Amino acid sequence: MKRRGRGRGIRTGISAAVIVLWCLAPFYWMIVTAFRDVGYTYDTAFWPTHVTFDNFTTAFSTQLGNHLGKALLNSLFIGVCVTAIALIIGIFAAYALARLDFRFKGILLGVILGASMFPGVALITPLFQLFTNIGWMGSYQALILPSISFVLPLTVYTLTSFFREMPWDLEEAARIDGCTQAQAFRKIILPLAAPAVFTTAILAFISSWNEYLISSQLSSDATQPVTVAIASFAGSQPHQEPYTTVMAAGTIVTIPLVILVLIFQRRIVAGLTAGGVKG
Repeated sequence: MKRRGRGRGIRTGISAAVIVLWCLAPFYWMIVTAFRDVGYTYDTAFWPTHVTFDNFTTAFSTQLGNHLGKALLNSLFIGVCVTAIALIIGIFAAYALARLDFRFKGILLGVILGASMFPGVALITPLFQLFTNIGWMGSYQALILPSISFVLPLTVYTLTSFFREMPWDLEEAARIDGCTQAQAFRKIILPLAAPAVFTTAILAFISSWNEYLISSQLSSDATQPVTVAIASFAGSQPHQEPYTTVMAAGTIVTIPLVILVLIFQRRIVAGLTAGGVKG
């Protein structure tokens, strides 16, 4: 039994190491290329060589048409708006689906899950036509509303599974003590759901931050997020593919998300596992 346990532990460790290397190798190579001189873009050395910070300067250079700083602010504004609106709607929708009995509740949940699987590319043409007709083309509204439609199903589904596993006794005790249903939800249920809400907020923000397809068609120079801005980067020389500059911008965009997840990883794990065990 001990040998089997050791063998199983070794296999698990090897599998975890392979998965970590497979996931982190592209990120590591992006960082290495970001600090590499343009003349050595295709250097195959695995470690950093010809280190320079010019790529980061070029990424923020407005003289070359790169507006990374403004794009970062746009992505932050869009992500915060999408996350806040999706949470406000998703919390109440998830609570209703998990705690209240009404007709066609199962069908409604199925429709929500089906909406999350709808391909975004099929929406580009109708959204383009709609926002052009109402004068929203290139505005923040044209970027926020579609992102909400993609994030909201994830929010509702995640929070519904959490609310469903919470014991009814908590609400009943609050009602006996004189709380209304709204007060019991606000003072008892919502604080206990904080880990799940926090996890859902991070996932919704990351999803909005990484969105490219819809934004590439509906944004303007003034409202484009970082994903669109990076795709339109120009190099320091004409007809040059700015690989190192793109890698530098990708590093700038990715590192804050990595730091955010590392700081709040305990809350994220707590939120993902909350409600997973009955009792």
